[in-house]
Amino acid sequence: MEIVYSLLKAFLAGGLICAIGQILLDKTKLTPARILTSFVVAGVVLHGLGVYAPFKEMFGAGAGVPIMGFGSALAQGVKDAVAKDGLIGALTGGFTAGAAGIAAAVFFGIIVSLVFKAKSKE
Repeated sequence: MEIVYSLLKAFLAGGLICAIGQILLDKTKLTPARILTSFVVAGVVLHGLGVYAPFKEMFGAGAGVPIMGFGSALAQGVKDAVAKDGLIGALTGGFTAGAAGIAAAVFFGIIVSLVFKAKSKE
């Protein structure tokens, strides 16, 4: 029963983040790219303020998987790299923290492009 509760919490948290994005798409003139960027920046800022880590701890994958979780992971990577390597870590930490997720996105994007044929939007 505990797994069902964890899945429900993750679904609700991830759904809330996605619902906010959909509301921004529907009710504002923001482009999807600007909303995406805003969510990444919000994840970084909330992580820096110490708010996102407890949110992620409480809601698990529902907070860690959406794009705000990526921003939080970048911020944590920079924080860890600065502690380890000094100022140069501010430049390299985000790349190190995001490398696995970005590599997976590229890899699976290539696989999907090989399996499915692109269609015209006409």
